[in-house]
Order: sequence, then C-alpha cells, then structure tokens
Amino acid sequence: MAGVEPAGFPSSLSSTTLPPPRTRIFKIIVIGDSGVGKTCLTYRFCAGKFPEKTEATIGVDFRERLIDIDGEKIKIQLWDTAGQERFRKSMVQHYYRNVHAVVFVYDVTSAGSFRGLPSWIEECKQHALGTEVPRILVGNKCDLRDSVQVGTDVAQQFADSHSMPLFETSAKSPGSNGGADGASGNSDHVEAIFMTVAHKLKSQKPLMLSQPSGAAAGGGTVHLDRGRDGGGDGARGWACSSC
Repeated sequence: MAGVEPAGFPSSLSSTTLPPPRTRIFKIIVIGDSGVGKTCLTYRFCAGKFPEKTEATIGVDFRERLIDIDGEKIKIQLWDTAGQERFRKSMVQHYYRNVHAVVFVYDVTSAGSFRGLPSWIEECKQHALGTEVPRILVGNKCDLRDSVQVGTDVAQQFADSHSMPLFETSAKSPGSNGGADGASGNSDHVEAIFMTVAHKLKSQKPLMLSQPSGAAAGGGTVHLDRGRDGGGDGARGWACSSC
C-alpha cells in the first residue's frame, strides 16, 4: 500500500499574504469643569488648529489621531466629556471603561475650575482609576496673562501632591508659554502634552488592538523619538522630542 505524503503548507503562502501589523490603540480621557477648554485642546491636537466655533459639549466628544512613535503606528483616542453633570451622568460608566491615561484640565483664569479638580480626581477613584493609570495636569488659557487667577507655583504644588506633571498652555496660542516641566516656550505645547502621554503609554505592555494600521483614519502622522525617557513612573521622567 502506497504511503500518503504529509500535507504541507500551500506554496502560495508567503509573507505577502500575512495580515499587516495591528495598531495599538490608547484611550485618553480629558476631564475638568465646563468651559476650561477641553474640546479646544483635543481639537488642536487632532486637527492641528484652533476650532473656529465651539459649543458646550453634550455627552461625549470623541476624536482620534494616528501617530508614529519609534516606527510603530499608534492610535490615540481622546474622549472629552461634558463638564456639566446634567449632560454626562448617563454616560459616566462607559466613559471610564478601558481608560489608559487621564488629562485633568483647569482654566488658569478661573480659580473655581482649579478648586474643582479634587472632585474630578475623586470621580476617577470611584471608577477604579488608580495611580497606576498615567495622569497629567493641564492649565489652559495661559495666553490670557492679565486674567490669571491660578499661579504656576500653586498649580505645581497641587500637581506634585498628586504625582502628576504640570503643563501650562493655550489651545489658541500653544507656544505662548513654557510648561512647568521645563519644556521650551517655542514649541507647540498642546502637541507636547499628548505626545508625552503617548510616549509613556507606548513604553508599557500592549493594551488594546484595533484594525490594521493601513485602515486606520486619524489625521496626519507625526514622529516621536525615544529621546530622554527616564524609564520610571515619576512625572519628571516623561519626555518627548518636541518638549
């Protein structure tokens, strides 16, 4: 009886038929009181410009952008929720699900928005977002220098007490002020803020996968070099090439 040859792999199977690498996706939530400029910050990063017209967010505003870090395509999803309780209560549970990083935003011209930060931090704790989730503090509207109510020293003390790096910026004029972490005032700080978070997340283990990178839509691709990453969890160890 003749032997049967073992089945081999089809000769047509090659590297060209393998699926393309999948894109890691990171969900970053942007929270703070109504009117602090959360929507403007996310729009600036994803669209590269200040929005011509803004209205109060009702529910959740979602934007995303595809970036390139060390040759790897990564999709950043920015979730911007309404700062007013009546607009957000029904979606809070979904908003805090599978979060990889948190950006707390206050308005440097509004002491009230700064005093509201502890309640936002407490809300994160209530939804099981502990200190292991990277967090940063952003003081927005720093171009309005004559109207500042929250000084950098006070904000830095608060950030240090919660183990967060502090950035001061303006979604309208992002190069108008230096960040409290020593970033250059000539750089686009809105870009640096989110790219710093992306760099930190990229150094962690893979989290979520999305569709193949060739099918992802998220605006222009930017590049971030590994550069000065300190490797630790401390706020001062975060760095990006545009800082």
